[in-house]
Amino acid sequence: MSKSLKDIAKFLELECEKDLEITKLLALKEADANTLSFFHDAKYLNDLKETKAGAVILEEKFLEHLPEGVVALVTDEPYKKMALATSLFTYTPSVETHEPKLLENAQIANSVNCGKNVTIGKNSKVMAGCFLGDSVTIGENCIIYPNVTIYHECKIGNNTIIHSGTVIGSDGFGFVSKDSSNTKFYQIGNVVIQDNVEIGANCTIDRATLGSTIIKSNAKLDNLIQVGHNCQIGEYSIVVSQVGLSGSTMVGQGVVIGGQCGTAGHLKIGDRAMLAARTGVTKDLEGGKVYGGFPATDIKLWRKMQVALLRLAKGK
Repeated sequence: MSKSLKDIAKFLELECEKDLEITKLLALKEADANTLSFFHDAKYLNDLKETKAGAVILEEKFLEHLPEGVVALVTDEPYKKMALATSLFTYTPSVETHEPKLLENAQIANSVNCGKNVTIGKNSKVMAGCFLGDSVTIGENCIIYPNVTIYHECKIGNNTIIHSGTVIGSDGFGFVSKDSSNTKFYQIGNVVIQDNVEIGANCTIDRATLGSTIIKSNAKLDNLIQVGHNCQIGEYSIVVSQVGLSGSTMVGQGVVIGGQCGTAGHLKIGDRAMLAARTGVTKDLEGGKVYGGFPATDIKLWRKMQVALLRLAKGK
């Protein structure tokens, strides 16, 4: 999809001094010369200074940090304007069904429904009641169990197992709440599942707002897990049942997350960290340590705190 920057600016009711061909919307770090991006949070100032975007929606006070040659669309509400811009690039669903491309020895049940340009890799099996949206690709030696839904443009790597009822690529929960309204920030990214991943039953993995939600190689997810938009789960990580990861949570390599843990969004969990069941993560966590409680605390300190609370309650 391609649109004129001046046409986009007109739709957003913003001034535009130079025209460009815009083919995609991406975050500042991922942008290139044909990308429209936005800046709304000072903690991403370095990303603004180094962006390769063709154009950026931002407030006037940050213009001095914009790299030379990048077109500015100036507004007092860049987040909302970007949300409105996503409506111009959003996917239009279709109820049409198409025959997928089946590579050597790939098999699908008769009741599988596919969009256009679906590819299923050799020796992979897609079982009854599954839906594969437009441009979905499934790698080699995969097993997709009954009633799995994989939305458009999502990519599944080799040797991956996805259990019944899981939904890959549904919209991330993105809205701009302002002026007594909730403006939808259309989720125009996708989900990428890398090789040797196993995903349990009834999980939901949201598509990215911009870019990709990524489950990296050899990660293992239990049943009933919610992965928010733009999250990343690192290689060899294990996520146990009923965990909820808020948007843009970055889980490192070899992390173990116990049952019913939850995270706030836009934070990092370092490599080889371990979270005891029901841990609540509210800020970045250093790798190589074990955490428990809410908010997440070094497990030894958390245990001492629980003993102290019990003694206090007993009046000792």
